Amino acid sequence: MFLPTITYGFAIIYSFGKQGLITRLLGRQLFDIYGFFGLMVGYVIYTVPVAFLLIHNTMGFVDKKTLTVSKVMGDHTLATFWIAVLRPLLGTFAGALIQAFFLCFTDFGIPASVGGGYEVIATLLYNQMLGGIPDFHRGAVIAMTMLIPSIGSIAILQILERFNIRYNRISQAELRKNTLRDTGWGLSGSVVSVAILSIFAVIFVVPLVEAWPYQTGFSMEHVQAVFTDSSLLASYGHSLLMALLTAALGTLVAYGGALITARSTLGAGYKRTIESIALVTNAIPGMVLGVAYLFLFSGTSLQNTLLLMVVCNVVHYFSTPYLMMKNALSKMNAGWETTAMLMGDSWLKTILRVVTPNALSSLIEVFGYYFINSMVTISALIFIAGARTMVLTTMIKQLQYVNRFNEVFVLSLLILATNLVAKALFSWLANRRGNSTKKSKEKEGIQS
Repeated sequence: MFLPTITYGFAIIYSFGKQGLITRLLGRQLFDIYGFFGLMVGYVIYTVPVAFLLIHNTMGFVDKKTLTVSKVMGDHTLATFWIAVLRPLLGTFAGALIQAFFLCFTDFGIPASVGGGYEVIATLLYNQMLGGIPDFHRGAVIAMTMLIPSIGSIAILQILERFNIRYNRISQAELRKNTLRDTGWGLSGSVVSVAILSIFAVIFVVPLVEAWPYQTGFSMEHVQAVFTDSSLLASYGHSLLMALLTAALGTLVAYGGALITARSTLGAGYKRTIESIALVTNAIPGMVLGVAYLFLFSGTSLQNTLLLMVVCNVVHYFSTPYLMMKNALSKMNAGWETTAMLMGDSWLKTILRVVTPNALSSLIEVFGYYFINSMVTISALIFIAGARTMVLTTMIKQLQYVNRFNEVFVLSLLILATNLVAKALFSWLANRRGNSTKKSKEKEGIQS
Protein backbone atom coordinates (compact mmCIF):
# COMPACT_ATOMS: atom_id res chain seq x y z
CA MET A 1 0.00 0.00 0.00
CA PHE A 2 3.05 2.27 0.23
CA LEU A 3 3.88 1.83 -3.47
CA PRO A 4 2.25 3.46 -6.52
CA THR A 5 0.09 1.03 -8.48
CA ILE A 6 2.09 1.55 -11.66
CA THR A 7 4.98 -0.18 -9.87
CA TYR A 8 2.77 -3.25 -9.36
CA GLY A 9 2.69 -3.80 -13.10
CA PHE A 10 6.45 -3.45 -13.53
CA ALA A 11 6.97 -5.91 -10.66
CA ILE A 12 4.71 -8.39 -12.46
CA ILE A 13 6.69 -7.93 -15.68
CA TYR A 14 10.03 -8.56 -13.99
CA SER A 15 8.62 -11.44 -11.92
CA PHE A 16 6.48 -13.38 -14.43
CA GLY A 17 7.91 -12.22 -17.76
CA LYS A 18 9.99 -14.53 -19.97
CA GLN A 19 13.14 -13.41 -18.16
CA GLY A 20 11.41 -12.65 -14.85
CA LEU A 21 12.75 -13.63 -11.45
CA ILE A 22 9.98 -16.13 -10.62
CA THR A 23 9.98 -17.47 -14.18
CA ARG A 24 13.71 -18.21 -13.94
CA LEU A 25 13.25 -19.89 -10.56
CA LEU A 26 10.39 -22.09 -11.80
CA GLY A 27 11.89 -22.72 -15.23
CA ARG A 28 8.74 -21.74 -17.14
CA GLN A 29 6.45 -18.79 -17.66
CA LEU A 30 3.17 -19.26 -15.80
CA PHE A 31 0.96 -16.94 -17.86
CA ASP A 32 0.98 -14.15 -20.42
CA ILE A 33 1.72 -11.04 -18.36
CA TYR A 34 0.17 -8.54 -20.77
CA GLY A 35 -3.59 -8.32 -20.93
CA PHE A 36 -6.29 -9.94 -18.83
CA PHE A 37 -4.16 -12.22 -16.64
CA GLY A 38 -1.58 -9.55 -15.87
CA LEU A 39 -4.35 -7.14 -14.91
CA MET A 40 -6.01 -9.81 -12.76
CA VAL A 41 -2.82 -10.49 -10.79
CA GLY A 42 -2.14 -6.78 -10.34
CA TYR A 43 -5.69 -5.97 -9.24
CA VAL A 44 -5.75 -8.85 -6.73
CA ILE A 45 -2.48 -7.66 -5.17
CA TYR A 46 -3.83 -4.11 -5.12
CA THR A 47 -7.16 -4.90 -3.47
CA VAL A 48 -6.21 -7.65 -1.00
CA PRO A 49 -4.77 -5.24 1.65
CA VAL A 50 -7.78 -2.91 1.48
CA ALA A 51 -10.32 -5.74 1.70
CA PHE A 52 -8.33 -7.40 4.50
CA LEU A 53 -8.23 -4.22 6.58
CA LEU A 54 -11.97 -3.65 6.20
CA ILE A 55 -12.84 -7.22 7.21
CA HIS A 56 -10.20 -7.41 9.96
CA ASN A 57 -11.39 -4.19 11.59
CA THR A 58 -15.00 -5.36 11.56
CA MET A 59 -14.06 -8.75 13.03
CA GLY A 60 -12.79 -6.90 16.09
CA PHE A 61 -16.39 -5.83 16.77
CA VAL A 62 -17.97 -9.27 16.35
CA ASP A 63 -19.06 -10.77 19.68
CA LYS A 64 -17.17 -14.05 20.15
CA LYS A 65 -19.66 -15.25 22.74
CA THR A 66 -22.03 -16.04 19.86
CA LEU A 67 -19.78 -19.01 19.04
CA THR A 68 -20.26 -20.42 22.53
CA VAL A 69 -24.04 -19.88 22.46
CA SER A 70 -24.31 -21.56 19.05
CA LYS A 71 -22.39 -24.61 20.28
CA VAL A 72 -24.54 -24.82 23.43
CA MET A 73 -27.65 -24.75 21.24
CA GLY A 74 -26.31 -27.81 19.38
CA ASP A 75 -25.62 -26.20 16.00
CA HIS A 76 -23.37 -27.97 13.53
CA THR A 77 -19.93 -26.54 12.73
CA LEU A 78 -21.02 -24.95 9.45
CA ALA A 79 -24.16 -23.51 11.06
CA THR A 80 -22.05 -22.00 13.85
CA PHE A 81 -19.65 -20.56 11.30
CA TRP A 82 -22.56 -18.96 9.45
CA ILE A 83 -24.32 -17.60 12.53
CA ALA A 84 -21.31 -16.36 14.49
CA VAL A 85 -18.85 -15.33 11.76
CA LEU A 86 -20.25 -15.01 8.24
CA ARG A 87 -23.67 -13.50 9.02
CA PRO A 88 -22.31 -10.56 11.08
CA LEU A 89 -19.78 -9.83 8.33
CA LEU A 90 -22.15 -9.87 5.33
CA GLY A 91 -22.34 -6.08 5.13
CA THR A 92 -18.57 -5.78 5.40
CA PHE A 93 -18.00 -8.48 2.75
CA ALA A 94 -20.27 -6.61 0.37
CA GLY A 95 -18.60 -3.30 1.20
CA ALA A 96 -15.15 -4.82 0.63
CA LEU A 97 -16.33 -6.28 -2.69
CA ILE A 98 -17.66 -2.91 -3.85
CA GLN A 99 -14.52 -1.13 -2.68
CA ALA A 100 -12.31 -3.63 -4.50
CA PHE A 101 -14.39 -3.30 -7.67
CA PHE A 102 -14.25 0.47 -7.49
CA LEU A 103 -10.46 0.47 -7.00
CA CYS A 104 -9.96 -1.84 -10.01
CA PHE A 105 -12.41 0.06 -12.22
CA THR A 106 -10.77 3.44 -11.63
CA ASP A 107 -7.10 2.47 -11.33
CA PHE A 108 -4.74 3.71 -14.03
CA GLY A 109 -1.32 2.53 -12.84
CA ILE A 110 -1.72 -1.23 -13.33
CA PRO A 111 -3.29 -1.16 -16.82
CA ALA A 112 -0.75 1.49 -17.87
CA SER A 113 2.04 -1.02 -17.26
CA VAL A 114 0.59 -4.49 -18.04
CA GLY A 115 -2.67 -3.73 -19.84
CA GLY A 116 -1.20 -4.41 -23.26
CA GLY A 117 -3.91 -4.72 -25.90
CA TYR A 118 -6.60 -5.33 -23.26
CA GLU A 119 -8.01 -1.81 -23.05
CA VAL A 120 -9.87 -0.74 -19.93
CA ILE A 121 -11.75 2.49 -19.35
CA ALA A 122 -8.86 4.12 -17.44
CA THR A 123 -6.39 3.69 -20.30
CA LEU A 124 -9.08 4.64 -22.82
CA LEU A 125 -9.62 7.92 -20.97
CA TYR A 126 -5.87 8.56 -20.84
CA ASN A 127 -5.44 7.89 -24.57
CA GLN A 128 -8.34 10.16 -25.47
CA MET A 129 -7.04 13.02 -23.33
CA LEU A 130 -3.27 12.72 -23.73
CA GLY A 131 -2.84 10.39 -26.70
CA GLY A 132 -1.36 11.13 -30.10
CA ILE A 133 -4.62 12.71 -31.31
CA PRO A 134 -6.48 14.08 -28.26
CA ASP A 135 -10.28 14.10 -28.38
CA PHE A 136 -11.41 16.11 -25.37
CA HIS A 137 -15.12 15.76 -26.16
CA ARG A 138 -14.98 11.97 -26.19
CA GLY A 139 -12.69 12.02 -23.15
CA ALA A 140 -15.25 14.07 -21.23
CA VAL A 141 -17.96 11.53 -22.10
CA ILE A 142 -15.75 8.66 -20.91
CA ALA A 143 -15.04 10.55 -17.68
CA MET A 144 -18.79 10.93 -17.11
CA THR A 145 -19.23 7.20 -17.75
CA MET A 146 -16.74 6.42 -14.97
CA LEU A 147 -19.11 8.12 -12.52
CA ILE A 148 -21.86 5.55 -13.08
CA PRO A 149 -20.30 2.83 -10.84
CA SER A 150 -19.66 5.51 -8.21
CA ILE A 151 -23.34 6.41 -8.05
CA GLY A 152 -24.28 2.73 -8.04
CA SER A 153 -21.84 1.92 -5.23
CA ILE A 154 -23.33 4.66 -3.03
CA ALA A 155 -26.84 3.28 -3.54
CA ILE A 156 -25.77 -0.32 -2.90
CA LEU A 157 -23.88 0.60 0.29
CA GLN A 158 -26.97 2.40 1.59
CA ILE A 159 -29.04 -0.74 0.99
CA LEU A 160 -26.42 -3.01 2.58
CA GLU A 161 -26.39 -0.90 5.73
CA ARG A 162 -29.43 -2.82 6.95
CA PHE A 163 -27.38 -6.05 6.99
CA ASN A 164 -24.88 -4.69 9.53
CA ILE A 165 -25.30 -6.22 12.99
CA ARG A 166 -24.67 -3.98 16.00
CA TYR A 167 -24.07 -5.40 19.46
CA ASN A 168 -25.08 -3.59 22.62
CA ARG A 169 -21.98 -4.96 24.30
CA ILE A 170 -19.01 -6.92 22.97
CA SER A 171 -17.70 -9.64 25.29
CA GLN A 172 -14.01 -10.46 25.54
CA ALA A 173 -14.51 -14.22 25.43
CA GLU A 174 -11.46 -16.26 24.47
CA LEU A 175 -11.68 -18.70 21.59
CA ARG A 176 -11.04 -22.37 22.28
CA LYS A 177 -7.63 -23.45 21.06
CA ASN A 178 -7.58 -25.82 18.09
CA THR A 179 -4.11 -26.74 16.85
CA LEU A 180 -5.29 -28.08 13.49
CA ARG A 181 -7.47 -25.05 12.77
CA ASP A 182 -4.93 -22.48 13.93
CA THR A 183 -2.05 -24.14 12.10
CA GLY A 184 -4.08 -24.52 8.89
CA TRP A 185 -5.25 -20.91 8.77
CA GLY A 186 -1.84 -19.68 9.89
CA LEU A 187 -0.12 -21.54 7.05
CA SER A 188 -2.67 -20.38 4.48
CA GLY A 189 -2.25 -16.77 5.57
CA SER A 190 1.54 -17.11 5.45
CA VAL A 191 1.41 -18.62 1.95
CA VAL A 192 -0.72 -15.74 0.66
CA SER A 193 1.57 -13.15 2.27
CA VAL A 194 4.74 -14.77 0.94
CA ALA A 195 3.22 -15.12 -2.54
CA ILE A 196 2.37 -11.42 -2.67
CA LEU A 197 5.71 -10.31 -1.23
CA SER A 198 7.64 -12.59 -3.62
CA ILE A 199 6.26 -10.62 -6.56
CA PHE A 200 7.71 -7.43 -5.10
CA ALA A 201 11.06 -9.05 -4.31
CA VAL A 202 12.20 -8.20 -7.83
CA ILE A 203 12.06 -4.49 -6.94
CA PHE A 204 14.92 -5.03 -4.52
CA VAL A 205 16.90 -7.31 -6.87
CA VAL A 206 16.85 -5.67 -10.32
CA PRO A 207 18.24 -2.23 -9.35
CA LEU A 208 21.16 -3.85 -7.49
CA VAL A 209 22.53 -5.97 -10.33
CA GLU A 210 24.56 -4.89 -13.35
CA ALA A 211 22.04 -5.73 -16.11
CA TRP A 212 19.11 -8.03 -15.41
CA PRO A 213 18.91 -10.88 -16.40
CA TYR A 214 22.21 -11.23 -18.26
CA GLN A 215 24.71 -9.77 -15.78
CA THR A 216 23.56 -10.51 -12.24
CA GLY A 217 26.61 -9.26 -10.38
CA PHE A 218 25.99 -6.83 -7.55
CA SER A 219 26.19 -3.17 -8.57
CA MET A 220 25.12 0.19 -7.14
CA GLU A 221 25.42 1.88 -10.53
CA HIS A 222 21.68 2.30 -11.07
CA VAL A 223 21.12 3.72 -7.59
CA GLN A 224 23.97 6.17 -8.07
CA ALA A 225 22.58 7.15 -11.48
CA VAL A 226 19.28 8.16 -9.90
CA PHE A 227 20.90 10.22 -7.15
CA THR A 228 23.11 12.03 -9.66
CA ASP A 229 20.25 12.81 -12.06
CA SER A 230 19.02 16.32 -11.27
CA SER A 231 15.63 15.80 -12.97
CA LEU A 232 14.87 12.67 -10.92
CA LEU A 233 15.96 14.35 -7.68
CA ALA A 234 13.80 17.35 -8.58
CA SER A 235 10.77 15.08 -9.04
CA TYR A 236 11.45 13.57 -5.61
CA GLY A 237 11.61 17.06 -4.13
CA HIS A 238 8.33 17.93 -5.84
CA SER A 239 6.71 14.79 -4.42
CA LEU A 240 7.86 15.56 -0.89
CA LEU A 241 6.77 19.19 -1.09
CA MET A 242 3.42 18.26 -2.61
CA ALA A 243 2.81 15.55 0.01
CA LEU A 244 3.70 17.86 2.92
CA LEU A 245 1.57 20.74 1.62
CA THR A 246 -1.31 18.37 0.89
CA ALA A 247 -1.06 16.87 4.38
CA ALA A 248 -0.98 20.31 6.04
CA LEU A 249 -3.81 21.85 4.02
CA GLY A 250 -5.85 18.65 3.95
CA THR A 251 -5.63 18.23 7.73
CA LEU A 252 -6.84 21.81 8.25
CA VAL A 253 -9.74 21.36 5.82
CA ALA A 254 -10.79 17.98 7.24
CA TYR A 255 -10.50 19.29 10.82
CA GLY A 256 -12.52 22.40 9.98
CA GLY A 257 -15.25 20.36 8.32
CA ALA A 258 -15.40 17.91 11.24
CA LEU A 259 -15.58 20.77 13.75
CA ILE A 260 -18.60 22.19 11.95
CA THR A 261 -20.50 18.90 11.88
CA ALA A 262 -19.46 17.51 15.27
CA ARG A 263 -18.68 20.46 17.56
CA SER A 264 -20.59 23.51 16.31
CA THR A 265 -24.12 24.91 16.63
CA LEU A 266 -24.41 25.89 12.98
CA GLY A 267 -27.60 25.01 11.15
CA ALA A 268 -28.33 21.55 9.83
CA GLY A 269 -28.03 22.83 6.27
CA TYR A 270 -24.34 23.61 6.67
CA LYS A 271 -23.68 20.21 8.19
CA ARG A 272 -25.58 18.38 5.43
CA THR A 273 -23.57 20.30 2.84
CA ILE A 274 -20.27 19.10 4.30
CA GLU A 275 -21.56 15.54 4.58
CA SER A 276 -22.62 15.67 0.94
CA ILE A 277 -19.20 16.99 -0.12
CA ALA A 278 -17.51 14.12 1.73
CA LEU A 279 -19.83 11.60 0.06
CA VAL A 280 -19.28 13.03 -3.42
CA THR A 281 -15.49 13.28 -3.15
CA ASN A 282 -15.35 9.67 -1.95
CA ALA A 283 -17.24 8.54 -5.04
CA ILE A 284 -15.41 10.54 -7.75
CA PRO A 285 -12.58 8.55 -9.39
CA GLY A 286 -9.19 10.23 -9.37
CA MET A 287 -8.95 10.27 -13.17
CA VAL A 288 -12.30 12.03 -13.46
CA LEU A 289 -11.16 14.59 -10.92
CA GLY A 290 -7.94 15.11 -12.87
CA VAL A 291 -9.85 15.66 -16.11
CA ALA A 292 -12.17 18.13 -14.37
CA TYR A 293 -9.22 20.13 -13.03
CA LEU A 294 -7.55 20.00 -16.44
CA PHE A 295 -10.60 21.61 -18.08
CA LEU A 296 -11.37 23.99 -15.22
CA PHE A 297 -7.91 25.50 -14.80
CA SER A 298 -6.64 25.28 -18.37
CA GLY A 299 -5.17 28.64 -19.39
CA THR A 300 -5.08 29.99 -15.83
CA SER A 301 -2.08 30.76 -13.63
CA LEU A 302 -2.74 27.52 -11.69
CA GLN A 303 -2.25 25.26 -14.71
CA ASN A 304 0.59 22.73 -14.26
CA THR A 305 1.46 24.03 -10.78
CA LEU A 306 2.14 22.20 -7.54
CA LEU A 307 -0.60 24.24 -5.88
CA LEU A 308 -3.20 22.80 -8.24
CA MET A 309 -1.92 19.29 -7.54
CA VAL A 310 -2.14 19.94 -3.80
CA VAL A 311 -5.73 21.17 -4.06
CA CYS A 312 -6.63 18.16 -6.22
CA ASN A 313 -5.19 15.74 -3.65
CA VAL A 314 -6.95 17.50 -0.77
CA VAL A 315 -10.30 17.13 -2.54
CA HIS A 316 -9.59 13.60 -3.78
CA TYR A 317 -8.80 12.18 -0.32
CA PHE A 318 -11.06 14.43 1.76
CA SER A 319 -13.70 11.85 2.71
CA THR A 320 -11.67 9.45 4.87
CA PRO A 321 -9.74 12.12 6.88
CA TYR A 322 -13.00 13.99 7.46
CA LEU A 323 -14.72 10.86 8.80
CA MET A 324 -11.68 10.09 10.98
CA MET A 325 -11.80 13.55 12.55
CA LYS A 326 -15.58 13.55 12.87
CA ASN A 327 -15.57 10.23 14.73
CA ALA A 328 -12.77 11.42 17.02
CA LEU A 329 -14.49 14.73 17.82
CA SER A 330 -17.87 13.05 18.37
CA LYS A 331 -16.40 10.83 21.11
CA MET A 332 -15.09 13.78 23.14
CA ASN A 333 -16.97 15.36 26.02
CA ALA A 334 -19.87 17.30 24.54
CA GLY A 335 -19.97 19.70 27.50
CA TRP A 336 -16.57 21.32 26.97
CA GLU A 337 -17.95 24.18 24.89
CA THR A 338 -20.78 24.81 27.37
CA THR A 339 -18.39 24.85 30.33
CA ALA A 340 -16.02 27.20 28.50
CA MET A 341 -18.89 29.54 27.61
CA LEU A 342 -19.94 29.73 31.25
CA MET A 343 -16.33 30.61 32.13
CA GLY A 344 -16.31 33.41 29.55
CA ASP A 345 -14.23 31.72 26.83
CA SER A 346 -15.27 31.95 23.20
CA TRP A 347 -15.95 28.89 21.03
CA LEU A 348 -12.74 29.47 19.10
CA LYS A 349 -10.64 29.63 22.28
CA THR A 350 -12.19 26.38 23.48
CA ILE A 351 -11.34 24.70 20.20
CA LEU A 352 -7.73 25.89 20.35
CA ARG A 353 -7.12 25.30 24.07
CA VAL A 354 -9.20 22.20 24.84
CA VAL A 355 -10.48 20.33 21.77
CA THR A 356 -7.39 20.54 19.55
CA PRO A 357 -4.91 19.21 22.16
CA ASN A 358 -7.22 16.24 22.79
CA ALA A 359 -7.60 15.63 19.03
CA LEU A 360 -3.89 15.90 18.29
CA SER A 361 -3.32 12.16 17.87
CA SER A 362 -6.15 11.98 15.31
CA LEU A 363 -4.78 15.05 13.54
CA ILE A 364 -1.39 13.34 13.22
CA GLU A 365 -3.06 10.24 11.77
CA VAL A 366 -4.93 12.38 9.24
CA PHE A 367 -1.70 14.18 8.34
CA GLY A 368 -0.01 10.82 7.74
CA TYR A 369 -2.94 9.55 5.66
CA TYR A 370 -2.78 12.55 3.35
CA PHE A 371 1.02 12.40 3.10
CA ILE A 372 1.26 8.70 2.19
CA ASN A 373 -1.56 8.81 -0.35
CA SER A 374 -0.11 11.92 -1.98
CA MET A 375 3.22 10.13 -2.41
CA VAL A 376 1.68 7.17 -4.29
CA THR A 377 -1.19 8.74 -6.26
CA ILE A 378 -1.02 8.97 -10.03
CA SER A 379 -4.56 8.78 -11.47
CA ALA A 380 -5.47 12.47 -11.03
CA LEU A 381 -1.99 13.94 -11.27
CA ILE A 382 -1.26 12.37 -14.66
CA PHE A 383 -3.51 15.03 -16.25
CA ILE A 384 -2.41 18.12 -14.31
CA ALA A 385 1.33 17.61 -13.71
CA GLY A 386 3.56 19.68 -15.96
CA ALA A 387 7.11 19.21 -17.16
CA ARG A 388 8.39 21.49 -14.39
CA THR A 389 6.17 20.00 -11.68
CA MET A 390 6.75 16.32 -12.39
CA VAL A 391 6.41 14.13 -9.27
CA LEU A 392 7.80 10.63 -8.77
CA THR A 393 4.68 8.74 -9.89
CA THR A 394 4.29 10.72 -13.11
CA MET A 395 8.07 10.53 -13.67
CA ILE A 396 7.82 6.72 -13.45
CA LYS A 397 5.21 6.83 -16.20
CA GLN A 398 7.58 8.89 -18.36
CA LEU A 399 10.50 6.53 -17.71
CA GLN A 400 8.35 3.64 -18.93
CA TYR A 401 8.34 5.08 -22.45
CA VAL A 402 12.15 4.89 -22.70
CA ASN A 403 12.44 1.49 -20.94
CA ARG A 404 14.44 2.87 -17.99
CA PHE A 405 13.09 0.25 -15.59
CA ASN A 406 16.14 0.28 -13.32
CA GLU A 407 15.41 3.91 -12.49
CA VAL A 408 11.72 3.02 -12.12
CA PHE A 409 12.49 0.48 -9.40
CA VAL A 410 14.94 2.78 -7.61
CA LEU A 411 12.32 5.55 -7.54
CA SER A 412 9.74 3.03 -6.34
CA LEU A 413 12.07 2.00 -3.50
CA LEU A 414 12.52 5.69 -2.70
CA ILE A 415 8.76 6.11 -2.41
CA LEU A 416 8.50 2.96 -0.29
CA ALA A 417 11.29 4.05 2.06
CA THR A 418 9.83 7.53 2.41
CA ASN A 419 6.37 6.20 3.23
CA LEU A 420 7.68 3.61 5.69
CA VAL A 421 9.67 6.26 7.55
CA ALA A 422 6.71 8.63 7.49
CA LYS A 423 4.31 5.93 8.71
CA ALA A 424 6.63 4.94 11.56
CA LEU A 425 7.13 8.58 12.57
CA PHE A 426 3.46 9.53 12.44
CA SER A 427 2.41 6.37 14.31
CA TRP A 428 4.99 7.03 17.02
CA LEU A 429 3.87 10.64 17.41
CA ALA A 430 0.19 9.68 17.46
CA ASN A 431 0.73 6.90 20.04
CA ARG A 432 2.90 9.15 22.18
CA ARG A 433 0.29 11.89 22.14
CA GLY A 434 -2.52 9.41 22.79
CA ASN A 435 -0.70 7.92 25.78
CA SER A 436 0.04 11.34 27.26
CA THR A 437 -3.61 12.37 26.88
CA LYS A 438 -4.76 9.13 28.52
CA LYS A 439 -2.37 9.64 31.45
CA SER A 440 -3.51 13.23 31.97
CA LYS A 441 -7.16 12.12 32.05
CA GLU A 442 -6.35 9.37 34.55
CA LYS A 443 -4.48 11.91 36.70
CA GLU A 444 -7.43 14.30 36.60
CA GLY A 445 -9.75 11.47 37.60
CA ILE A 446 -7.59 10.57 40.60
CA GLN A 447 -7.39 14.21 41.74
CA SER A 448 -11.13 14.66 41.45
